[in-house]
Amino acid sequence: MPNILVIGGTGFIGSHLLKRVIKEGWSATSISLHAPTERRFIDSVNYIQANLDNEKEIMSCLCNGFDYVVNLGGYIDHKNFNDGGRDLIDSHFIGVMNLVQSLPKDKLKCFVQIGSSDEYGNAVSPQKETIREQSISPYSFSKMAATHFLQMLNQTENFPCIILRLFLTYGPEQDIKRFLPQIIIGCLHGRTFPVSEGKQLRDFCYIDDVVDAILCTLNARNAIGEVINIASGQPVSIRSMVNRIQKRIGKGEPLYGAIPYRVGENMELYASIGKARHLLGWSPNITLEEGINKTVAWYERE
Repeated sequence: MPNILVIGGTGFIGSHLLKRVIKEGWSATSISLHAPTERRFIDSVNYIQANLDNEKEIMSCLCNGFDYVVNLGGYIDHKNFNDGGRDLIDSHFIGVMNLVQSLPKDKLKCFVQIGSSDEYGNAVSPQKETIREQSISPYSFSKMAATHFLQMLNQTENFPCIILRLFLTYGPEQDIKRFLPQIIIGCLHGRTFPVSEGKQLRDFCYIDDVVDAILCTLNARNAIGEVINIASGQPVSIRSMVNRIQKRIGKGEPLYGAIPYRVGENMELYASIGKARHLLGWSPNITLEEGINKTVAWYERE
């Protein structure tokens, strides 16, 4: 029976991943800063509360080894360094070093680091894994630094890591502070709500496809040490996404242009996914229309 540790197992992607592996009969442990909500609590998961920033705390939690580790820890935040960005670096980079240093390695088959499309910064689209990263925030810098750290360990100490760069993951149970849930809830309540002009091109990937990609990665020995994009590979404008949700629900009024673009924001952030197809044998199965319908239907039931 495979034994998996999920860092951030109480979060959106982590809870979906844990549901899948428990369904398949795996032994699963979650380490998160907070306890799971009632909705995200999963029977048979061993939940541990700990802070990756605290090396001693992490070491005390990791006495037993794991076959697989998936690091979904941390949080998306685009604040500047002088506005609290140091905390982001501690969480997403220092935390990874603490985790790797504390982790028993005798039985570890694969360590999957969940990276971010933000690592590409303002790189030209479609973003390929061979492009030099251009971090434009403490968050993207810390993700990039973790990527380079893990690849160094792979090259020098044969650490079995794979980095998955996720683009925009969406689906049922996503936190209501994220972009799509805010749009969906605004439309469901028939509200007038502010958005940007919406000309940004983004790459949306449904949660079930992302979980499939993670599971494909765990035993992909030919992908050890690699960075791999996980996305739909299809650019969609933010305005188009808002319009699709509004049409599906039938109400709500977006105020385009009420929110300014972020400073340094990449207006075209969508992925090349040929490497995922080649190394993982993975490609997305859920169409955008199907994914939106599934997601909206879940929020309608809430």
